[in-house]
Amino acid sequence: MDVATIVGLAITFGTFFVGIFMSGSIGQYINVPSLVIVLGGTVGASILAVDMSTVKAVPGMLKLILKKQKVDALGILAQLVRYAEMARREGILSLDKELKNIEDPFIQKAVQLLVDGTDPELIRDILETEIIFLEQRHQNGIRYFNICASLGPAFGFLGTLIGLIAMLAKLSEPEKLGPAMAVALVTTLYGVILSNMVFIPFAEKLKGKHEDEVLVKEMVIEGVMSIQSGDNPRMVEEKLKTFLPPSLREEASKAREKAKSPAAAGEKVEEGVLREA
Repeated sequence: MDVATIVGLAITFGTFFVGIFMSGSIGQYINVPSLVIVLGGTVGASILAVDMSTVKAVPGMLKLILKKQKVDALGILAQLVRYAEMARREGILSLDKELKNIEDPFIQKAVQLLVDGTDPELIRDILETEIIFLEQRHQNGIRYFNICASLGPAFGFLGTLIGLIAMLAKLSEPEKLGPAMAVALVTTLYGVILSNMVFIPFAEKLKGKHEDEVLVKEMVIEGVMSIQSGDNPRMVEEKLKTFLPPSLREEASKAREKAKSPAAAGEKVEEGVLREA
């Protein structure tokens, strides 16, 4: 599980409910018609705004948000440096025997292009094009939650209008004004909650995971291009360290030693269901 997501949700909703208990009974904040208007309207309109492939991917997106994603930048750096050492010592064709051990499809494709003797510019073009389309798929998931975030308050306001109309229609019946006013006010509250406490944070979480993955893929491209040009393994390592935050650069050498074993030949970068979106 992604600890940051769980802790963030717990603090956000915990603070909200503590505030409710301190202000009165929680029952006065529960209104089924309001929930139907906001949640049903937001879900329906968001489905209308996207295609079905994105809608089908939503459960997987939620799983990805809650799941701790393993993007082993240090391990991949060490893996690429090891490939640079092999290419320097035995030639680029020696990497062909490593292909079957590489689990990550992007790294496998990059090394395959390298072994096939593909022109350097073509290698970069192919891999960068793959990142472009990866970004498009990921943006579908991020866009979906941003759409929901914008629709939530709108349907909250719509519920408020419905409640006010119902209230004005019953001015001659004072005993019915309370329930109508509850729908008017609580619906706006639900819209704000869904937008600011759920959908916006979820969109930002997906965006962050997407950026981490793209950064690693860009590091792979730089590593493969350095190997192709025959750079010294130490130089390859120094180039790839620039993709890491300063706090991780000191650990790069340790990860490099760990990656010398065949078992560490292919750490997989998880795309989750965002690739399907």
